[in-house]
Amino acid sequence: MSLRRLLTRHRTSLSLLLQSRNLSHISPSYHHPSRFNPSSVAIPTSSSTHFLNDRRRGFAKGRKSKDDDAASATQVVEDIGPVIKSTASSQMEAALEALSRELMKLRTGRASTGMLDHIIVETSGVKMNLNRIAMVTIIDSKTLSIMPYDPETIKEIEKAIVSSPLGLNPKSDGQRLIAAVPPLTKEHMQAMCKVVAKSSEDVKQSVRRARQKALDTIKKAGYPKDSAKKFEKEIDELTKKFVKSAEDMCKAKEKEISSA
Repeated sequence: MSLRRLLTRHRTSLSLLLQSRNLSHISPSYHHPSRFNPSSVAIPTSSSTHFLNDRRRGFAKGRKSKDDDAASATQVVEDIGPVIKSTASSQMEAALEALSRELMKLRTGRASTGMLDHIIVETSGVKMNLNRIAMVTIIDSKTLSIMPYDPETIKEIEKAIVSSPLGLNPKSDGQRLIAAVPPLTKEHMQAMCKVVAKSSEDVKQSVRRARQKALDTIKKAGYPKDSAKKFEKEIDELTKKFVKSAEDMCKAKEKEISSA
């Protein structure tokens, strides 16, 4: 073999070796010399490089910092404040309404349409509140009228009223029942005042429980210190308002009982 042919062969082998190394990142089909097509290889340009760098910078700018996350969390906490306050107010209002119903059940020596609302009448095997099957009206300060919607239920209504602890003994005139409200004895007045005092204490405890639930929710929500104090103050003011309303209702009832 001549020296010229030997050098030519070595140059070809060296060229192929360099090409295979430069194209190692391309699909294996390009490693074979016979399949290699230089025009199919995409060489990154400077503009492409700049585009990638811009995309990286844009992505970095779009990332949220820890401060942004903290601010978003704070905003969420602040948004639930009115909900906590509204829930506490609803619970306290419900306690006050329950107190009002209980006080209306008490006989004070004066006729009241609400004093018969809690009486349960059983008719045709069904139990219902008296005010759903009859209309109760006041004839005078000492007399009640009970007009059944269905005249056939008048005997059942009379039986239910007599069986109640109100001490009423209604009389029928054929169409309706007439119930005279007897005067209270001293012992009855004292007993009623004790019931009022107990009801007052019960409703105040219910209001305070609603307050404590609201404060616990505020604490668990992770409020900032200043915001937490603000909402706690608002809840305390709400509590004082409902406690005072309960006390005023009970004092008015006690006065009504004592003056009967």
